[in-house]
Amino acid sequence: MFAAERRQLILEMVRANGAVSLRELARVVQTSEVTVRRDVRALEAEGLLDRRHGGAVLPGGFTRETGFPQKSHMATAEKTAIADLAAGLVEEGEAIVVGAGTTTQELARRLARVPGLTVVTNSLLVAQALAHANRVEVVMTGGTLRGSNYALVGSGAEQSLQGLRVSRAFLSGSGLTAERGLSTSNMLSASVDRALVQAAAEVVVLADHTKLGTDTMFQTVPTDVMTRLVTDKPPPQDDRAGTELQALADQGVQITVAGMTPAGAAEAPGPVQGSGGRGSGGEKGQGRRDVPMPGQRRNIPPGGGGSQPSQLRSAPALPEQSPVGNRVADLAPRRR
Repeated sequence: MFAAERRQLILEMVRANGAVSLRELARVVQTSEVTVRRDVRALEAEGLLDRRHGGAVLPGGFTRETGFPQKSHMATAEKTAIADLAAGLVEEGEAIVVGAGTTTQELARRLARVPGLTVVTNSLLVAQALAHANRVEVVMTGGTLRGSNYALVGSGAEQSLQGLRVSRAFLSGSGLTAERGLSTSNMLSASVDRALVQAAAEVVVLADHTKLGTDTMFQTVPTDVMTRLVTDKPPPQDDRAGTELQALADQGVQITVAGMTPAGAAEAPGPVQGSGGRGSGGEKGQGRRDVPMPGQRRNIPPGGGGSQPSQLRSAPALPEQSPVGNRVADLAPRRR
């Protein structure tokens, strides 16, 4: 297949689906991911699409919603790491709400092991993941089924959440910026997510780094309402994601970053100390090590002393069920 034919096919796939992973593009056009990445870069230079880490999306800041089949194959390793870490925030006997999404579905699979848990959700996928958990009670909202993401939406879903109060809400979305917070591309889904937020004392956003800096049409969780963001470590070349994380931290959001530790990788020096943030109480403190984000520097005094870095400090550490092999960093606001 000639380059022009490949690029035309790539463009057609992105236009049809809104977002496509490099792996899927390479499979369809029957070439390597390296070649596809070069084609995507050329199409981006022509303004025909936008690159994202691991894939390509429609051009423009306000992207359309991606269908569930495409979402389920994008950033799968990152979503798994995020779900592993977020599950460590949930304690026995808690009552929580969990929104719709592929990342929250991964979280639900891990919550099946938490005894005495009550989960309120509008997601059929979340409910299905917990259906056989004997010690977990699942409460479904009412509403109209939205087949593209297997979620219940509409006035029935919103009314069923009135008067509800739980400890935490776990939500995902299509985009996340420091300016607008979490957003999604569908008005009905956004409205239900806002109702879920109103029911919770704390709001935990689950978003992989590909969503950082992406803005979509309907705001669901304003930045000043977010308690914590659980995300993965962006690649070093992704300056936008690193900048967005620091901006969120500067606005008081506790940011917990999970990343798989490469074999033989050196750990960051020194355990970090706890720092306050919105809704920071409740987790048990444990020794953790900080990981610098892209574009950030450690402030180490002359002589290489062992003082703590001023830009990155850990929020209260997570419980012991956090997965072995993940490195965790909590990003705190810069000292001014």
